[in-house]
Order: sequence, then structure tokens, then C-alpha cells
Amino acid sequence: MNLGGKKVILTGATGGIGQEVAQALVAKGTWVLLVGRNQVSLSILEKSLKSEGYGSDRGVFSVSADVSVESQRQHIVEFAHGAMGGVDILINLAGAMSFTEFSEESLETTEQLFQSNVIAPMQLSRLLLPEMVEQGSGNIVNVGSIFGSIAFAWFTTYSSTKYALRGFSEALRRELVDTGVEVTYIAPRAVSTPFNSERMMEMCLATDTEMDSPQEVARQLISALEHGKKERYLGFPEKLFVRINNLFPRLVDMALKGQNQIAKRYLK
Repeated sequence: MNLGGKKVILTGATGGIGQEVAQALVAKGTWVLLVGRNQVSLSILEKSLKSEGYGSDRGVFSVSADVSVESQRQHIVEFAHGAMGGVDILINLAGAMSFTEFSEESLETTEQLFQSNVIAPMQLSRLLLPEMVEQGSGNIVNVGSIFGSIAFAWFTTYSSTKYALRGFSEALRRELVDTGVEVTYIAPRAVSTPFNSERMMEMCLATDTEMDSPQEVARQLISALEHGKKERYLGFPEKLFVRINNLFPRLVDMALKGQNQIAKRYLK
């Protein structure tokens, strides 16, 4: 796919990965609607992209919205049509994390993770699908996680939401066959961003967890779009363990046992 001139909605735009994706997109000549909850951060990012020459005054826009709220999802779509005249690509990057023992996680946290990580990308996709199908082209990019293929202890709800997002991506891709609309699923491993709490970062160091940079994730995402990839898993040996987990999950249980015990020390 040639990204030049494409019209993109990017949720989670002000996060560590989001900022890098936004810069990479507009550098390719796309029109981008930056979506996030913090208007100040959005305005700073929009201004920065324009001042660095990545986007013209017509090519970069921003709207403050919470993707977990139905009325605000509708507002995002309406804003995109008003500002850009349509949408070619939706990148569902916004999300939430929980690193805790499941029995101690609040109901509100569990529900919020499913709203942000599953319901929001599904419903934003639903709002945009009719026009994509009608025009015979489009791409929905769902940013999942290696945790959507290998479920990790102490990340029970987060892993569950990413499994759901992966399943949604696969099912929707099969549903849209022959429509011209593509579904791309990107699964990063751990990424070094402020999305991770201080405890999580300490845990990653203690367990020798490899982490990618936001720039690398953005590069891989853009590459997957340009080359029409349906799925892309990031990082080695994580990609290998995804395959092993599919075939021999009990072996992975044993392999992760020691790491789980180390990680538990950082829950509180």
C-alpha cells in the first residue's frame, strides 16, 4: 500500500508508540487525525508535527476523546469526515494496562480494560466499516500484544483483552474477504514507554525481559501496512514462543514458572 494521501485515524496518539507512529505516518504523506484524551498533549503533538515539516496545516488534525465512551467514538468519526473528508485507515492503538493479582483487581479496572482494549476498537471499526466496504478499500489496524498469544501471570485481564482483540482481528478479516478491506494485527512484545509503571519496569529488568523501542514498533507497523501483512509479531524469541505456546502450552507453563515467581515480587 502506498500511504501517500491516505486518511488515517490514530487513537492513543500521544502515547510513546503513538507519537512515533504519528510522525512516521505524516512523513509518508498521510492525513492524520490524532486522537487522545489529553487536549494539551494532543495540541503539542500536532504543533510539533507541523513545525517539523511532517504535515501541512491541512494534513494533521487532533480531537480529544475517550474511545471507551460510545458518544465520543461517534464524535471521532464525525470529526474525521469533517476534517479529512473520509477515512482510509483506522489504527486502534489506545489501550489500558493492569499489572496485579487478579483476585485483587477491582471490577472497575477489569471493565475499563475490556472497554478500552476490546469494545472501543471493535465499535470504532464497526462505525467505519460501511464506508470502507462501499469504497472497496480500507485497512483496520489493531495493535495487540504478544500477551494476546501467550497469557502471562499477573496480567490476567490485560492478556485476556489482547486475546480477544486478536480473535476479533482474525474473524473480521475472514468476514471481509473479497471486500477490499484489510485487517492488520500487530503484536509487540514489551515496549519501553511511560505506559509501563515503575514497578513493571523494575520487574522487566529483574526477569531480563527484552524491550523494543517505540520507534521500532512504529517502523514495524508502517512496514506491515505498506507490505500488506495480515499479522506481524515483534521480537525474538517471543515470536518463537508464540508458536510453541500454540502447540505445547504446558511446556510454556513450565518455562514461565520461575519468571512468574520473580514478577510476583513487584506486584506491590
